[in-house]
Amino acid sequence: MSSKRLHNKVILVFGGLGLLGKTLCKAIRTVNGTPVIADVSHDAYRDWLAKEGLSDTDFPFVPADILETISVDKALRTVHETFGRLDAVLNAAYPRNKNYGVKFLDVSLADFNENVSLLLGGYFNVMQRAAKFFLDNEAGGNIVNISSIYGVIPPRFEIYKGTSMTTPVEYAAAKSALQHVSRYAAKYLKGSNIRINCVSPGGLLDNQPAPFLSAYGEHCNSKGMLTPDDVVGTILFLLSDDSAYVTGQNIVVDDGFTL
Repeated sequence: MSSKRLHNKVILVFGGLGLLGKTLCKAIRTVNGTPVIADVSHDAYRDWLAKEGLSDTDFPFVPADILETISVDKALRTVHETFGRLDAVLNAAYPRNKNYGVKFLDVSLADFNENVSLLLGGYFNVMQRAAKFFLDNEAGGNIVNISSIYGVIPPRFEIYKGTSMTTPVEYAAAKSALQHVSRYAAKYLKGSNIRINCVSPGGLLDNQPAPFLSAYGEHCNSKGMLTPDDVVGTILFLLSDDSAYVTGQNIVVDDGFTL
């Protein structure tokens, strides 16, 4: 991969302090891009910099809540005013309520509605506001959304046997809808020099129990559960000019899990 792949590009990463977001921001720096972390907690940002020994100059921060239109608009403007440009927006946030994660028959209608609104509504808000920002500035733009393999296929419930884990129904609903809304927006904006794509990662290692990891791996080609490093290359491709004519697509990175 060229060390200049994102040369001079400024990329606003919503959810930049998440599991995938932090790895991606570091990767953007390695290919000469400028990642700007957009997240809700400035304290968490400071803690991360201190823990990793990183500089706020290399990893600048803007406070942003993807559920608030004014907050997203302000983040977009701040980045453009600070750097004189904004080339791409990455949607990697993962908002959910305190009851998120219960099994299908135990999900209340109120929690279903709230979590779908958080997961899908937040992404819609960022997509819409970023598209408007790019249109107003007449410079084109690039939006990449993080979806999921469980927006492509239904969950393999058997791999959760013997664990307390599940795939929340709200997650499947939101991530599948996100792919279609992304295609909708990409087509709506056709001819504007704004492109929108999704990446659907497989499961990412995050201290899951061994029985689950073993069952998951039986559906994969060689590795099984992935690390964030396994996914960022595809995201960098979509953020770069190497994918200048790719729009309205969903790229699956899952070591064959969905086959």
